[in-house]
Amino acid sequence: MTVPTPAPAPSAGAPAGFFDARALLDPVNPAEVDAFARAQRTAHPSSAGRIVAWVGIGFALLCVVPIFGIMILGLGYAVGQEAGVAVAALVGLVLLAGIAVGVVALVRRSIRLRNVTRFRLARFAQANAMTYLDRIDEPPLPGMIFSSGSSRMSTDVLRGVEPRFVEFGNYQYTTSNGKQSTTHRWGYVAVKLDVPLPNIVLDALGNNTLASSLAAAFRSDQRLSLEGDFDRYFSLYCPSGYEVDALYLFTPDVMARFIDHAAQLDVEIVDDWLFLYARRDVSTLDPATWAWLFGAVGALLTKLDQWARWRDERLRLTQHPVQGAVQHPVPAQQQMAQHPGSAALPFAAPAGLLTPPPPGVALPGRRLRRRSPWLIVGIILGVMFVVTTAPFALGILSVLFLQ
Repeated sequence: MTVPTPAPAPSAGAPAGFFDARALLDPVNPAEVDAFARAQRTAHPSSAGRIVAWVGIGFALLCVVPIFGIMILGLGYAVGQEAGVAVAALVGLVLLAGIAVGVVALVRRSIRLRNVTRFRLARFAQANAMTYLDRIDEPPLPGMIFSSGSSRMSTDVLRGVEPRFVEFGNYQYTTSNGKQSTTHRWGYVAVKLDVPLPNIVLDALGNNTLASSLAAAFRSDQRLSLEGDFDRYFSLYCPSGYEVDALYLFTPDVMARFIDHAAQLDVEIVDDWLFLYARRDVSTLDPATWAWLFGAVGALLTKLDQWARWRDERLRLTQHPVQGAVQHPVPAQQQMAQHPGSAALPFAAPAGLLTPPPPGVALPGRRLRRRSPWLIVGIILGVMFVVTTAPFALGILSVLFLQ
């Protein structure tokens, strides 16, 4: 999927290379905001879905306004007949004009505030060596929240590429349950890693509310307890068989960084990405939020280099033999004749060219195993059966005892 090109960013007077939040608070020039909004509209024309939505709203107004007009005229006729109809028509026109003016003013104000927000974020991105993207439909990211629901969309995206690719953004998707639909909103930070790693999830306990645990869909036998105070802040889930690998990645110094800087953020490692999830917008006009996120990412980046040395030993089993390599054991005497220097070794060196495992993750470690949906369905059906049959069972038992 193609990613939209960054919209032209307005000029900013602050030099890049350090945290500069002045663009989030400084007064803006209305002319510059209008020019930026025009450039945005040129770079990203309205989508077909948005046009259809506006046409639907207009059609609904054309259907609703005449109905209310007829109701007002009928009420006027009931009160004062012909004179009442004239007064009702005049009152209806004034009311309709007032509503129209109010709606237009609210829409213009909303659009204006949105344009100012985009303008400020674009200036902030440029001042901090990043680029700004207004919107990305169906973002091609492998995180768990990016594959759920429909109408998936990232907004107010800020990207940096040095010292590694980092993306900040707000994300939303919609889930439907019959006639009801729910829009889920998240903030996220995506960091590109050097090599693919096992799928590991850190469910932050500090942001959990009732039925809001990020890891609720994962099987409980994948939970791994770590040393120290880590379990007080995070629940760690890793694929079965990768417990030792998780301990290699989450050394005490790495755990300390996550506790100190990301204790309110859910964390997911999947493929060669590290995701930080928040249950609110992270791309905002609040300098304190950006200072917190920049500090968290900066603290974690200093520890990611050691993750680049991890290799999945399971991939050795899937490597193809090196062409020309000897596949059968060679007697020690023959090896000594071929390699005289090996006589000093206490072991026989294997024949053929051996290479370390390539970067990557074996299939069992690429994704965590989720709970079976049929178990949940069975529990729900069992509860419904008990609730519906309990009154009849009690009635039968009461009749039997009374007799």
